[in-house]
Amino acid sequence: MKALSGWFDSVTRWWRSDASPVQAVAPADQASDALRQLLHDPSVPESVRRELGDEFARIEALLDKLARGELHLAVFGRVSVGKSALGNALLGEPAFETGVLHGTTTRATQQPWTEAGGSGLHLIDTPGINELDGEARERLAFEVAEISDLVLFVVDGDMTQVERDALATLARTERPLLLVLNKADRYEDAERERLLARLREHAAGLLPADNVLACAAQPAPLRVIDVDAAGNERERRETRAPDVTQLRERLLAICAREGKTLSALNAGLFAGRLSDQVAQRVAEARRDVADKIIRYYCLAKGVAVALNPVPVADLLAAAALDAALVMHLGKVYGMPLTRREAGQLILTICAQLAALMGAIWGVHLVASALKVASAGVSTLLTAGAQGALAWYATQVVGRAAERYLVAGKSWGESGPKRAVQDIVAQLDRDSILREAREEILARLRSRPAR
Repeated sequence: MKALSGWFDSVTRWWRSDASPVQAVAPADQASDALRQLLHDPSVPESVRRELGDEFARIEALLDKLARGELHLAVFGRVSVGKSALGNALLGEPAFETGVLHGTTTRATQQPWTEAGGSGLHLIDTPGINELDGEARERLAFEVAEISDLVLFVVDGDMTQVERDALATLARTERPLLLVLNKADRYEDAERERLLARLREHAAGLLPADNVLACAAQPAPLRVIDVDAAGNERERRETRAPDVTQLRERLLAICAREGKTLSALNAGLFAGRLSDQVAQRVAEARRDVADKIIRYYCLAKGVAVALNPVPVADLLAAAALDAALVMHLGKVYGMPLTRREAGQLILTICAQLAALMGAIWGVHLVASALKVASAGVSTLLTAGAQGALAWYATQVVGRAAERYLVAGKSWGESGPKRAVQDIVAQLDRDSILREAREEILARLRSRPAR
């Protein structure tokens, strides 16, 4: 996963520079290499791969897309601003369904833009972001936009709050954006210029001013009055051709200069998000395993201490189990510990714990002494309490060792004292002791009599 950030930084630097388009090939190759590394990373558990199956399948699709040199352009916006009509106007054919009803587009559809030729620019029509009862469609629209290389955000007037929020959200995906005022034929020249100026205000800081354009994907028919030789008038409607020339030229210019790099950048953005998801899922999986391991050792240590009537043997058993615990956790977190390292780690944790909770350890030693003095008569009275204290100590040792391992075998700037203090503060001692005592006594009662 480390290789991902390096190539992504280089792609971002290229994209923001004035380098020649020839250099764009390198980021695409680097993107493919990084995606393959993530796809075949042996450190990703199979359980995580299954959980993120759709995302890993998307990596395969992105690799195919990079190999074919395709560029995906999403047409995005609220219901009935003319997204599908704009896609058709750019394509020059009725490839996307249009209609008079709100929400005609109910799923993302994709069409190749043959005019772009060569590498292949594909248009993706998306559902409206404010469709009534359309939360799933809105989510799909955002997902499509996130995996697209370039987004056309279509409006038909001044922006609503929903549109401004959506534009800001899309800008955070670091996707190149064009804000398009469709149905511009409805406005007089002066009004259209005022609207464009207003849209540029909304888009300030989110996209370049020259990426705010006007078009008319499906102009209203022109009303024409014909007069015959006898002076009779007859009205007819004359269909007008779409006016998308400026938008088409802007898109083709972007694709010609930055197409391959945009595709590589988008692949990197997706891979970066997936890498974060994988890291989070792996961390969660490790925590789940660590929780079970710590609980197992808590029980083993609690029962061992409760059953053993010799104080020194108590301490030896505790030390051996603690060492096994931290070494086991080291394997779970991919940070193997030697016996020496495990011993040093336990000494460090226990020193801080003893300083914080000396009184408790005093009670622990007194209980052990009572066992010997009474020749075991008081074992049933003290075993549960003493075992519970051992359980609690193991809980602290395990959690502190876990924090140390997650940080890469480091206590950080705050040091072990603060780390152990935090662990102790986070644990509910009374409830842990109560649970531990009940569990240990239940185990002791279930043991066969000798």
